[in-house]
Amino acid sequence: KFRMPTSENLVPIRLDIEIDGQRFKDAFTWNPSDPDSEVVLFSRRTVKDLKLPPAFITQIAQSIQTQLTEFRSYDGQDMHIPEKIMPLKLDLRVNKTVIRDQFLWDVNNLDADPEEFARILCKDMNIEDSEVGPAVAVTIREQLYEIALQNITSAREMRIGKKGRRGTENVATSKSGGIALDLGKLFSGKASVFRKRKEWELYEPIIDILSNEEAEALDAREEQNAR
Repeated sequence: KFRMPTSENLVPIRLDIEIDGQRFKDAFTWNPSDPDSEVVLFSRRTVKDLKLPPAFITQIAQSIQTQLTEFRSYDGQDMHIPEKIMPLKLDLRVNKTVIRDQFLWDVNNLDADPEEFARILCKDMNIEDSEVGPAVAVTIREQLYEIALQNITSAREMRIGKKGRRGTENVATSKSGGIALDLGKLFSGKASVFRKRKEWELYEPIIDILSNEEAEALDAREEQNAR
């Protein structure tokens, strides 16, 4: 049955709200079992802490509630998981830190912990910004959510008698950069567990620390693109 393939069944929530020239962006996880009353309380606390106009309370609450309602709508639906190992990709910027990476994830492992993975990654790469770890975890959860939705679609197609698609075709394009590997080639009979030297750079985490000027220039560019 449908659920996030992780130890905690948390929903990735992403907000991007603009009111009267003020813009609020955030990403975090939410427990879908929590009462809906918590959504309004969270919205009020957020607006108060960040000193945002009161109009943001309703918009933040509605956006969270819409995403929770969509997630809950899949509850109880069958999933078909043709491949256990799926490639995930990171390509994001948090403040002045840019991180790019790709790795394989077992989507049948219900003990998986994206938050712990992110903490270890940041520790190994000596990333000091405390906001990077949560952003990495949310990005991983977003991709796992997309894979779970594709598995629902696959199960539905099998039920109505259509020919099931193979694992390489069942993976949705991720919001954070898409799928970078061909699983058919990766797990073919002739594949080796050792990566070729020319592929080493593909799997090596890349961390860039931007200067204040570079970060401000990117912020201005993103703001312009959003408008």
